[in-house]
Amino acid sequence: MRKIHYILIVLLLALAEVLFVAHRQTSRVIPREMKVLCIGNSFSIDAVENNLVQLAAEKGIDLTVGNLYIGGCSLERHALNIRRDSAAYSYRLMRRNAETGEFERIVTEEMPILRALQSDEWDVVTMQQASHYSGQWFTYEPFLTELIDSVKLHILPKTKIYWYMTWAYQQDATHPAFRPNYNNDQQYMYDEILGCNRQVLRSHNFDGFIPGGIAIQTARGTKLGDTLCRDGFHLSYTCGRYLMACLWLEVLTGQTAMGCKYMPEGMTAEERNIVQRVAHYTSGVTPMNLR
Repeated sequence: MRKIHYILIVLLLALAEVLFVAHRQTSRVIPREMKVLCIGNSFSIDAVENNLVQLAAEKGIDLTVGNLYIGGCSLERHALNIRRDSAAYSYRLMRRNAETGEFERIVTEEMPILRALQSDEWDVVTMQQASHYSGQWFTYEPFLTELIDSVKLHILPKTKIYWYMTWAYQQDATHPAFRPNYNNDQQYMYDEILGCNRQVLRSHNFDGFIPGGIAIQTARGTKLGDTLCRDGFHLSYTCGRYLMACLWLEVLTGQTAMGCKYMPEGMTAEERNIVQRVAHYTSGVTPMNLR
């Protein structure tokens, strides 16, 4: 009898998951067009510059993504740049050309944050901490608060602000901050990042949360293993970047990445399927609902 009850519970949970996914996909109106601006660094390049616009197009969404890039840029530097209106960023615009249908990247150097904010009617603006500081809470404030307050003065009422959680380094990473900041210990770095992100979400009322670090750590527990970074900290050009793009697709649009046919060259269909499942099942996870 207990075995029958167990089987029924498993079946009911499976049915509930199917119904939840179906509700999630039908209860949210699919946006026909979306514009996203990242106040970022190389970890935003990993997320948005290769696969995201293509995946959105497969879902029938015309996605434009602007990425304000400075390598290794911290919240402190972002706050200083917006305060001084510094023309310090490489502004990288990803979109699908309306005339040719081709995907393109347009790069403009010496771009200030304020000019980028005012250059379009953004639906979402994202923020993040530099990876080497991502597990050190003392590096977040007062700079995050200053950045949020400054951005809010220059966006439309409809524009939402999302927080992007970055990931722990690969265990064999040689990043110069890995030893002094995290004892060359991936699990320790991940735990510290989780703690900082919990504090971020407690301290600020963000409109959305992109759990990049949770997705990467989850994928490391699959058969993909600890292979998602090309140099120990930046994501690989195949599974790593594709995972982050699938995750952003799910969080930004509410549409599942599972079943998408598009994938970058060099990936196998099996890898694509694993990555899509990880992105789907972690897209709604936050540090608040992890123990």
